[in-house]
Amino acid sequence: MKRACKLLCGIMAAALLTGCGSTMPDLTQEETDLISEYAVGVLLKYDKYHSGRLVDTTDYETVEDVEEPEEAEQPEPEQEQEEVPVDDTEVVDVSQDEETIATPATIEEYYGLQDFTIQYTGYELAQNYPPDADENNVFFSMDATEGMQLLVLKFTAFNTSSSDQTLNMLERGARFRVSVNGESSKGALATMLLNDMQTYNEVVPAGSMVELVSIVEVPQSVSVNTIEFILRGGEENAVLNLQ
Repeated sequence: MKRACKLLCGIMAAALLTGCGSTMPDLTQEETDLISEYAVGVLLKYDKYHSGRLVDTTDYETVEDVEEPEEAEQPEPEQEQEEVPVDDTEVVDVSQDEETIATPATIEEYYGLQDFTIQYTGYELAQNYPPDADENNVFFSMDATEGMQLLVLKFTAFNTSSSDQTLNMLERGARFRVSVNGESSKGALATMLLNDMQTYNEVVPAGSMVELVSIVEVPQSVSVNTIEFILRGGEENAVLNLQ
């Protein structure tokens, strides 16, 4: 490129000198083309109406992308917090003051009998009860159903006070169930016996005792080993192991 510039400058100088009486030198075709190209470039460089762009875009208005203003985010309405009810109930530790409620150990304790003690005295297996009902003209007697026998549980109730007291088991809602040898319990039979402990309601003289019974049916083949006597009628049942 530098060589072409030097050559072109030399040719131009020779051309200019022709005005001083010198003769025009003979130029080759390549030298003539270089002079023409250079001359055109100089003219275009200083022509203010000429633009070097291939496309004149000055007449086109450049539209700048206008960013739309972002909508201001509306603050979400604060959710009303539900008021949590505060339990103002004072908590008192009564674990030390509470008395432990033990399972009643006796019939009188379970039914709240103040002046009586009731003791289990044994059992009897029979086909009918009382056994001597015909001889004594007993008002009520009962017979076992076929294939069964009566298990008669016997108790003695003592009046421990110094005055006559009424023993009213009916008023206390006394109900009994009996489990023999760990089998499922059965409800004591409802009878019209005067000494049925579930329905007994008589006056017992001071210092006296009466015999009470509770009866269930068991198979004739059963051999009694253990007896659980279940007391009902209170808030919770109580179980007494009679034997």
